[in-house]
Amino acid sequence: MSIGKKVRSTLINVLVSEKAQSAKRTLAETRRKLGGRAHVVSAFLELDDPYSYLLTHYLPDLVAAYDIELRYFLTQSCNDKAYRPEPEMLAVYADEDCARLAAELGVPFLDKGAAPPVEYRRALIDYLAALRDKPEFGKELLDAITAYWRGDTAAVSSRVQGELSGAGETLLAENQQNLLELGHYNSAMLHYEREWYWGVDRLPYLAERLDALDVRREGARVAKLASIRQTMHSTLPVAAPSTAKELPPLELFFSFRSPYSYLALERIFGIVDAFKLKLIVRPVLPMVMRGMQVPRAKLVYIAADTSREARRLGVEFGKFSDPVGAGVERCLAVFYYAESEKRERDFLLEAGCAIWSQGIDVAGDAGMRQVAGKCGLFWPDVLDAMQDDSWRDKVEVNRESMFESGCWGVPTVRLGDFVVWGQDRDWMLVRHIEELCDTGEGILI
Repeated sequence: MSIGKKVRSTLINVLVSEKAQSAKRTLAETRRKLGGRAHVVSAFLELDDPYSYLLTHYLPDLVAAYDIELRYFLTQSCNDKAYRPEPEMLAVYADEDCARLAAELGVPFLDKGAAPPVEYRRALIDYLAALRDKPEFGKELLDAITAYWRGDTAAVSSRVQGELSGAGETLLAENQQNLLELGHYNSAMLHYEREWYWGVDRLPYLAERLDALDVRREGARVAKLASIRQTMHSTLPVAAPSTAKELPPLELFFSFRSPYSYLALERIFGIVDAFKLKLIVRPVLPMVMRGMQVPRAKLVYIAADTSREARRLGVEFGKFSDPVGAGVERCLAVFYYAESEKRERDFLLEAGCAIWSQGIDVAGDAGMRQVAGKCGLFWPDVLDAMQDDSWRDKVEVNRESMFESGCWGVPTVRLGDFVVWGQDRDWMLVRHIEELCDTGEGILI
């Protein structure tokens, strides 16, 4: 491992450890008290972002439940492809994903095709910009986003009378700069004392932190907030329904450099076993080995977020050894050998654990031999496998297939025509399988 990668891995390991997080929070709370500041949560919301719309549904409940000051910022998507590598695909997927989320959470949702005419967008943003310093700004912002996403043209048009002022574009630029300076790039983001929480998915983490600070209002009702956790943090795997039918193979698009891919493994294996599915693992090269750059702010957030998710899932995590380059290539070569020996599951788990929890350098023979030995793989055959470059064509076919399905990132899971992205969407997969089985619509192979 190069000195640069070793230093980077060590620094991230220190920053995202549970001990470091606790110390960071203690320091933040001390500074807040010394400064006489209220508990301030900043919400960065985008008008035509469906994740922002879903989040607005819960923000009034957050304020009602906790003694906090909620500050609202109207922002816009970052156009830098380093942050959003496939914006067109993301827009399509986000609508589909949020429609599923909304249905599960009981939130009314319409896609953008049913929203007010696009020309209303600039005028609505101008309208909100004129209110930026007024007490009613927060409520008006929530109402405007809600009206926009529920297709309430009358409510939108009542707010957009008059000519365009251009003030909205100025406001968006200012808030986007503020967002970047604070260390993030995305919309539907909540910021509290140097930590970030994305959308309804990570809202339970913020609620847990506020609970630990004992700022819940007396007699506050938190059932609505708790319902998010019950939906998205469900215990898996589940028992297969009695009406289970034979379904298509489950395809898992996976990267050895993706911590989210590693976190998904055990739960995906559990789902596969519960529903008696055939699993096809389709590894791909990480984005940085496909010519894309990942900015520091994105890396830092991913490291912090995956650490939280690992603790929730009970997955060993936190001592990284970046496998980018030779480490990834060797893992891909050995994976296909392990697959031929029907030990691919073992290899995925052991390699993931080595990379993300034990700090083992899989780019070196010592590290790879350790991983291979735990999987019961014969070392001379492993050495031969690492000389075989046939994996390169296979992973490129996998990448093309993943893109054809409408996704570009990992882990992506595909069952027939059903596609979900992210380690935190396994519950959606379970819902889909249950529906297929329980309604008698299982697809015969």
